[in-house]
Amino acid sequence: MVGPIIVAAVVVFILIMFFSFVPVGLWISSMASGVRVGIFTLIGMRLRRVVPARIILPLIKATKAGIALQVNQLEAHYLAGGNVDGVVDALIAAERAGIDLPFEKAAAIDLAGRNVLEAVKMSVNPKVIETPNISAVAKDGIELLVKARVTVRTNLERLVGGAGEATIIARIGEGIVTTVGSAAEHKRVLENPDDISKLVLSKGLDAGTAFEILSIDIADVDIGRNIGAHLQSLQAEADKNIAQAKAEERRAMAVAKEQEMRAYVVEAEAEVPKALAYALREGKLGIMDYYDMQNIKADTKMRENIAREDVNAKNILEGDAHEPKDVL
Repeated sequence: MVGPIIVAAVVVFILIMFFSFVPVGLWISSMASGVRVGIFTLIGMRLRRVVPARIILPLIKATKAGIALQVNQLEAHYLAGGNVDGVVDALIAAERAGIDLPFEKAAAIDLAGRNVLEAVKMSVNPKVIETPNISAVAKDGIELLVKARVTVRTNLERLVGGAGEATIIARIGEGIVTTVGSAAEHKRVLENPDDISKLVLSKGLDAGTAFEILSIDIADVDIGRNIGAHLQSLQAEADKNIAQAKAEERRAMAVAKEQEMRAYVVEAEAEVPKALAYALREGKLGIMDYYDMQNIKADTKMRENIAREDVNAKNILEGDAHEPKDVL
């Protein structure tokens, strides 16, 4: 009794291993869908470490949509790291929209890291890209904040190697700054914002990008700062600082000149006693003349002190007159 049980267990184990390794259910589904795939082809996928469902199910989908694809094409794209299901969905969407998209180009777009299905959808249904507020200054010095909406459509021919949305936004911003900067007055821009759209659109900003620009619409134009007045204010402040620096330089030179002249006076006064001594010694100045001169100097000094005391007293009296008095 033990022998037949062991044999039955071995047979069951072999069958389980066979059906887990060989996708018989997937083979039956493909045959029922009209996709001719041999059982040994599925076994070969297992040996090549390819998940058969990732190949057969998209192939069934493409066959039902009327798109002729080969197993080797899908398997090669899978081994290259591509998204087989996404590529097949993109091919079906392109075929329904009447867009000529070969499998090789769709696979190249997918391997380039772009979403090929989203690219096909954007080619059918254009996308609107909204730029941030772009600051531009007209010739009269007034800053304008411009926001634009750009309607773009995917260019499948340039999708591989073409620039993305960031390049479109940067070029639009450059065009807006150039257009507003060439305007004589900001009022003209506010009156005719469509001039910005026409000039920017005529520059061919979609060259070398993965998109085709359909339209550029100015969504909003706001008045910002008065840049011209601000710059003039800064220039005036700088001129004032320069003038103050030059005035301070002239004042310093005048003070230095005054100190120099004072030094000359002190030096000359130092020679007076020598001259008096020489005059007394030579008899050119009498002793009474010397005392008369000293009396004159003392009298002059006394008069200066009296005048200074009178001024101080007057200031004190004037201060008392301005102070409020108490009212009884």
